[in-house]
Amino acid sequence: MVRRITKKTLGIFFRDEVAKPLNADFHIGLPEKEDYRVGEMIPPPILKPGDPGYIEIDPDSLAGKHWKYSSPPVEATKERAWRAAEIPAANGHGNARSVARVGAAMACGGELDGVHLLSLPTIEKAIEEQCYGTDLFFGVPIRYGLGFGLNSKEMPIGPNPRTFFWGGWGGSVMVMDLDAKLSWGYVMNKMGNTAIGDPRSVGIAQALYAAL
Repeated sequence: MVRRITKKTLGIFFRDEVAKPLNADFHIGLPEKEDYRVGEMIPPPILKPGDPGYIEIDPDSLAGKHWKYSSPPVEATKERAWRAAEIPAANGHGNARSVARVGAAMACGGELDGVHLLSLPTIEKAIEEQCYGTDLFFGVPIRYGLGFGLNSKEMPIGPNPRTFFWGGWGGSVMVMDLDAKLSWGYVMNKMGNTAIGDPRSVGIAQALYAAL
């Protein structure tokens, strides 16, 4: 849709309309000149039956097929072709500051430092509950809005009801709190054995809210 309307790829559109105006050091399609800055991904240990956190996944289930066919090997993230590709759901490159910066525009009602990206009604529409139940891939109950996970009793991301989020491969996460006008991000290159939620980021969230 973005390409048909703007004639730009999504990565270029994001760069021109979001990253540059916000001065956010985040890329969907990383320029080669930035390769030296990338922290290479460290894969998580392979869990075996009996290890804490090990989950038996039926290879014929939706989750099993996903892991088999759609998750690239960690080694692929070191390749120039992977870094240059514009895959917004999988290979954005940035740091925690840039993640939080983009999230701040959402958390502050669509405008940050004079840069207007979205209207508040649009954001409120995006965080209306669309479905709430056990996700067939993650295997846990999740509340979904339009493109975001929402606060819930099973997944209490923050103390305020209008808190929304999404996570990345290995444990990274982006959280936006529309009630507190607060955003925060956690990124890492040492990957955790988790598909959603990472205990390393929990302490950061607790300390942040305790400081408000």
